[in-house]
Amino acid sequence: MNAPARTDGPSHPNAHAREPLDGIAQTLDRSASAAIAQVTSGLSPATMMLAAADWALHLASAPGKQMQLGAKALGKSLRLMGYAARAAKDPDTDKVVEPLPQDRRFDAPEWQEAPYNVLSQAFLLNQQWWEAATTGIGGVSKHHEDMVSFAARQVLDVFAPTNFIATNPLLQKRIAETRGKCLADGLGYFLEDLRRELSGSAAAGTDSFAVGKDVAATEGKVVYRNRLIELIQYAPTTETVRPEPVLIVPAWIMKYYILDLSAHNSLVRWLTAQGYTVFMISWHNPGSADRDLDLDAYRRLGPLAALDAIGAITGSARIHAAGYCLGGTLLSITAAAMEREGDERLASVTLLAAQTEFSEPGELGLFIDESQLHVLENMMWSRGYLESTQMGGAFQILRSNDLIWSHVLQTYLMGERAPVNDLMAWNADGTRMPFAMHSEYLRKLFLHDDLAEGRFRVDGHVVSLEALRGPLFVVGTERDHVAPWRSVHKIHLLTNASVTFVLTSGGHNAGIVSEPGHPHRHYRIATRDNGSTLSDPDEWLERAALKEGSWWSEWGAWLDAQSGEPGPPPPLGNPDKGYPALCDAPGRYVLEK
Repeated sequence: MNAPARTDGPSHPNAHAREPLDGIAQTLDRSASAAIAQVTSGLSPATMMLAAADWALHLASAPGKQMQLGAKALGKSLRLMGYAARAAKDPDTDKVVEPLPQDRRFDAPEWQEAPYNVLSQAFLLNQQWWEAATTGIGGVSKHHEDMVSFAARQVLDVFAPTNFIATNPLLQKRIAETRGKCLADGLGYFLEDLRRELSGSAAAGTDSFAVGKDVAATEGKVVYRNRLIELIQYAPTTETVRPEPVLIVPAWIMKYYILDLSAHNSLVRWLTAQGYTVFMISWHNPGSADRDLDLDAYRRLGPLAALDAIGAITGSARIHAAGYCLGGTLLSITAAAMEREGDERLASVTLLAAQTEFSEPGELGLFIDESQLHVLENMMWSRGYLESTQMGGAFQILRSNDLIWSHVLQTYLMGERAPVNDLMAWNADGTRMPFAMHSEYLRKLFLHDDLAEGRFRVDGHVVSLEALRGPLFVVGTERDHVAPWRSVHKIHLLTNASVTFVLTSGGHNAGIVSEPGHPHRHYRIATRDNGSTLSDPDEWLERAALKEGSWWSEWGAWLDAQSGEPGPPPPLGNPDKGYPALCDAPGRYVLEK
C-alpha cells in the first residue's frame, strides 16, 4: 500500500507561502495574549469567565440549592438580629460565629463593643453564606468551584469592616489619638512606596540589610562558576569535620540566602558549627538571553556541576544533598536520574518544603490550567522571563488578609511603618524565571504531574522516585501556602526508601528558618523504614511524636547518623583540580538585579 502523500512539508505547493503566514499569525496571537496578560496580571480572562459561568449556570438550574441558600440567608439574618438584641443588653453574650483560627482581624477588645461586634458578626456570617453559595453545587468542576470560592473570599476581604474608617474602632481610636496625623503619615508612606515602585528602587527599610554584610555574610569562597550558578564553599568553624560534605540546592524563585540570613538564624552557619563542610548554590538571576534555559539545564549546570566540583575539592565520594522548595524538586529529579545511572555519590537527600507530587498543590493550583498557562507563557515569551513581582503578587493574593489588607491598614491608614526584618528584606530581593524552565515546570510538574505519574524524562529516559534507595529527610510546614505539607508528605507514595518526615510549625519560609532557641516552635517527627506500611497524612499526624523546639537539631542528629567519623577539614577550593577560589562569598550572582 502506498503511503499517503504528505501535505505538511516543503513539497506541498502552498508550504512556502503558508509558513511565513504561520509565523506572523503566531506572533500576533502571542503579542495579543501578552498584552492581555499585562492588564490582568497574568490571569486568564477565559478561565475566570468559564469558572463564573460554570458556577452560575449550575446554580441557576439547582432549585434545591437555591432554596437551601435562601433558608441559610434567612436563618443567618435572624441569628444576627437575635445576637444584636442580646449584645445590646450584655456585650459579653456568646457570639453567633467565631472567625477561622488564622483570622485575627477581630481579636481586639474594641470589636466586642457595639456596634462593631454586630458588624464583625455580620461580616463573618456573610463569609459563611458565600462559602456555602460557591461550593457543593452539582456539576461544577472542582477547579472552577475552587476558583469561584477563592474569588468570593477575595472580594469579601476588600469590604471587610477592618478596612474602613467608619467601621473600624481601632482605626478611629488611632485617628483620635494622633489628631489625624496617622492619615497624613500613611499618605506619605503610600507616596513613598509608589515612588519606589515606579522607579524600581528597593522596598522601604530593606536598605539596612546589605547582602554580604548583614545577610548572606557567612565566611566562604566562591569556588566554581558557570553561566547559571556560583558554588560557595563555607569556611569551617570546627577543628574537625565530617567526611561527607553537605550541598544545599536552594530555590531560584528567590535568592539563596533565605538559608544564610543573619548570624543567629543562618542554617549555613549552624551546619558548619555542627562540623560539616557546607556548599551552597547561588543561582544567576536570568534575563532575556537566558530564555531557553530549561529544567534539564538547571539540573546539569546546577546540582550535577556542583557535585563534580565538591568531589574534586574535598575528595569525598559521598555527599549529603539538601534542596529547598523548587530546589528540592530539582534535587529529587537529579537523585532519581543518578540512581538510574548507578551514580552513588549521594549519601542522603533532604527535601525542605519541596513537592514531588503535584495533584494537590493547594490554592496555588488555582493559577494553573491550560488557559492560565497559555496566557502566562505568552507573557514570558514577550520578554523571555517572568518578573519576580508577578509571581510574588500571586503569593500575596493567596494570603491577602496577612500580606495585603493588613499592610494597607497598618501602614497607610494607621500610619505605622512596620520595622523590616531580615526575612522581609530577603523577600523583597526578587529574581526572574526563564521562559523555557518555568513553562516546563508548570506544565510537566504542576499541570500534568509527570514526575509522580512516571512520564518525566531525563536524557530521553523516564525517571522515577521509586529508584531512590538512600535515606530521605523530608520537612513540611504547617501553614505552607506554596507547598502544602500534605502534598509534600506524598513522597511516601513515590518511593520505598526510608523517609523521616518532619512537620514543623510556621509557614513556607519561617518554618524552615527555625533556628534552635526560636520561641514558640514545635514539630512532629516519625520515620517510615524501607518497605514498611505506608501511612496517609492523617495517620501520620496521629502517630508522629510532638516535640518542642527546632527541627534543625533533629536534622543534625540524623545527618550524624548517616556520616563517618570527623577528620581534618578540606581546603577552600582546590586549584590543582581546576577549582580555585574565585572571590569571597557571597559572590556576584546574588547581587544581580
